[in-house]
Amino acid sequence: QVQLVESGGGLVQAGGSLRLSCAASGRSFSRHAMGWFRQAPGKERESVAAVTWSGDMTYYADSVKGRFTISRDNGKIAVYLQMNSLKPDDTAVYYCAADYYYNHLFTRPDYWGQGTQVTVSS
Repeated sequence: QVQLVESGGGLVQAGGSLRLSCAASGRSFSRHAMGWFRQAPGKERESVAAVTWSGDMTYYADSVKGRFTISRDNGKIAVYLQMNSLKPDDTAVYYCAADYYYNHLFTRPDYWGQGTQVTVSS
């Protein structure tokens, strides 16, 4: 069974940091693009960051540029999201996703994790 499992969410004060992890199991994702998405209450899910399987290309939403960093470890088949200078607006459920094609991450990725809650207090 294919699984993406997120961890690392929690409650943090504004200005603080969190590191999200997404571990993949059930198949090899070493050739899959992977990304992070988030959904705040009452809002649509939005893309946050993405990385190609080789790591040679990354994407960041304008709202997180300079504060968040995506990275991956193909040996461990994991992707990470380092979040610094967190703001209350970053409060959301964060989801990990994977797809063989990078562009498909932003439309209909093949695989989703169950999500992890990030809450930033002011």
